[in-house]
Amino acid sequence: MTYTEAFDELQEIVAEIEKGETTVDVLSQKVKRASELIQLCKKTLRETEGDVNTILQELAKQDEKI
Repeated sequence: MTYTEAFDELQEIVAEIEKGETTVDVLSQKVKRASELIQLCKKTLRETEGDVNTILQELAKQDEKI
């Protein structure tokens, strides 16, 4: 699942919960799923941040050589 897919599904869950028409049993399932999606999004963001930092460090090293 991509970050965008997870984020979109998370937004759908939030919208459904905000409507307030969800039963307690369904709410529990949705909250659990939302938690999974949040963790997936956080993991992807951390990985992306690491990639960006690596690229920036490489660029800084190249600038030092010039």
